[in-house]
Amino acid sequence: MDTIKLAGLEPAAVFGYFEQICAIPHGSGNTKAISDYLVRFAKEHGLRYRQDALNNVILYQEGTCGMEDHAPVILQGHMDMVCEKDADCPIDMQTEGLDVTHDGEYVFAKGTTLGGDDGIALAFALALLADRSIAHPPLEVVITVDEETGMEGATGIDLSDLKGRTLINIDSEEEGIFTVSCAGGARGTITLPVTRRAVYGPCVRLTVEGLQGGHSGVEIHKNRANANKVMGEFLSRIQQLMPLCLTKLSGGSKDNAIPRSCTVTLVVMGSHIDRINGVAEQLEKEIKERYDEPEVRIYGDDVDAFGGNALPTELTAKVIALLCAAPNGVQAWSKDIDGLVQTSLNLGIAQLEKEQLRLTFAVRSSVNQEKRELLAQLAKLAEFNEGSYSEMGDYPAWEYRKESDLRDTMVAVYREMFQKEPQVVAIHAGLECGILSDKLPGLDCVSIGPEMHDIHTSREKLGIASTKRTWEFLLEVLKRL
Repeated sequence: MDTIKLAGLEPAAVFGYFEQICAIPHGSGNTKAISDYLVRFAKEHGLRYRQDALNNVILYQEGTCGMEDHAPVILQGHMDMVCEKDADCPIDMQTEGLDVTHDGEYVFAKGTTLGGDDGIALAFALALLADRSIAHPPLEVVITVDEETGMEGATGIDLSDLKGRTLINIDSEEEGIFTVSCAGGARGTITLPVTRRAVYGPCVRLTVEGLQGGHSGVEIHKNRANANKVMGEFLSRIQQLMPLCLTKLSGGSKDNAIPRSCTVTLVVMGSHIDRINGVAEQLEKEIKERYDEPEVRIYGDDVDAFGGNALPTELTAKVIALLCAAPNGVQAWSKDIDGLVQTSLNLGIAQLEKEQLRLTFAVRSSVNQEKRELLAQLAKLAEFNEGSYSEMGDYPAWEYRKESDLRDTMVAVYREMFQKEPQVVAIHAGLECGILSDKLPGLDCVSIGPEMHDIHTSREKLGIASTKRTWEFLLEVLKRL
């Protein structure tokens, strides 16, 4: 195993495989190369494997000496990552690996997401499978594709040959927190047809940037602004001062990432850029007061053009009204679990194309009825605006098990190893455990993972010491099962 930038970190095998994974482009929808890498690993280590048409991979290994007859354990994670990068980062994440490094405390990638979510699951699994000196029961390692874009891999995978009914999911980001339930979700898209015509007048570019962004599940409650919603408010205020004709609008790139920036180009009539920036200055001040967004920047620039192929003023007003009316953020809190978001949605993508406006939302709820009602609200909003509506990636909630041998074992091991109690929680983010539980009746699941921060952003980082502790904990749990 040839490691360079992460050499010297412990556990060496885990970080060695993680660096290899980071060298392979593996964004959602671009998983063939990483899937084939897993197959090559299986062949090199004499493992039985199965790779399906979606690129999902299952690796099988017998139990080690004395544990051959134990019940199989399923280890599970996903091979795709969210690809986000800084505006000045030259890396093409579709074709190039990451510039991974560390500062002695955290591993991170320069200018891009790291993909610790969920490359660390692969690294743990490969390090475990490669070392036959590690005691463990028979293992069935399930590695899915496209978790980040709707869990299509978990939905499509065939698990009929799996014998295990105990599953450890390695897709959490907080050490010492055992997730035992999660929200279900879906992706809803409103599409509004638009027409364009030649419009003449000064052209202006509006920008909202510098927002924190983050994961639309685990960070939806953290009082972070949504750039698409802020832009809607910016446009609405300018529209009160002058007629506007939109030519371009682009905000966010992933439905499950809170958008950090949004840009608009438009033709304005009878105005000077100073008036627009007066609106921007006031709105920026209000956003900083209203949200936890100290670095937000809102401004306008003159564009070196006069006119363009734009939406008429009436249609522009309709688009602005739709942006402002679109629901976003926390919609309901759990009455049973203190501090748990029960239902939310995130306007993750706002994109004005040649003939349509597309708004895409990540909808989540731990109550299936509330999820359906919120999706129906989006459908009604589309209908009211004479647009169309579609859904993808619908997945069920993972319901809490009152009795769980796996949870009891993991809590006991954690208590013994670290002399403190782990937290057993339900989360608002989506995990594949709900889908897999539907496919494997009676499945006993717990989700764990090492410390990670700012996933789905270019600030993502993975704790080194936490990774070592989580690895050692996983090995001890497997020894007990």
